[in-house]
Amino acid sequence: MTTTDGTLITVAPTGAESSKAEVPALPVTLEELVATAVECESLGASVIHVHIRDAAAAPTLDLGLLRDTVAAVRASTNLIVQLSTGGSVHDPESSRLAVLEAAPDMASCTMGTVNFGEDVFLNRWEFIVDLHTRMQDREIVPEYEIFDLGHLWALERLLGKYGLPYGGHVHVDFVMGVPGGMPGTLEAFAACKAALPPDATFSATGIGRYSLPVMLTSLGAGGHLRVGMEDTLTYAKRQPVESNGQLVARAAAFARLAQRPPLNPAQARDLLSIKG
Repeated sequence: MTTTDGTLITVAPTGAESSKAEVPALPVTLEELVATAVECESLGASVIHVHIRDAAAAPTLDLGLLRDTVAAVRASTNLIVQLSTGGSVHDPESSRLAVLEAAPDMASCTMGTVNFGEDVFLNRWEFIVDLHTRMQDREIVPEYEIFDLGHLWALERLLGKYGLPYGGHVHVDFVMGVPGGMPGTLEAFAACKAALPPDATFSATGIGRYSLPVMLTSLGAGGHLRVGMEDTLTYAKRQPVESNGQLVARAAAFARLAQRPPLNPAQARDLLSIKG
């Protein structure tokens, strides 16, 4: 199977918004995160998008914990480790940039400011440029997070002025359904796909009730998938998610039905131009 025949499945298991007290199945300790990574790799995930928590299960960007997490996931799996540089909406830019010092395979790069529920997820142009160029220097592959159509025009500007990312391949993720961002509709999806840079690949993330429609739309459009408890806590109406593995298993089943089975981590590295 070539990479163009398969589906890249990213699992985002934790996020920064949900609390362990309200969502007991959320993996917040290092042991829980590694166990989740092992399970999700066996079910078809090839990338893990990582947020971490401290001893009190609060979101943190502690560099020591990030380094420990990258090392532990690599020791137990072959997954591509993608760290979030978004953190929580309250994290300062300096801490978000320092995430790169943990030397992940990939890191997120959100392409603009967006209202995030009742908060504001701030991503100034200067910060985006700094993040992009630091990743080039450190040989880290970015995933450009697109919360609204204008973020794709910002990406075109970024690549035009500062060059392609490390590895030369552009991969984006459409994040659809965040209150304040673009909706998880076919019309929004089509507009984003039409505005992609040449030869770029894309994944799509449906938040909450948009999870299934966005997943099916992305598969039908030749795109890839991101699922996980960062993005949705309901498997079906009035049915809470039991685990991240449950969401990965469903995504993998849909990918096989679409005759684009999950890529393994080695194939995903080839697709994304990540160094071995």
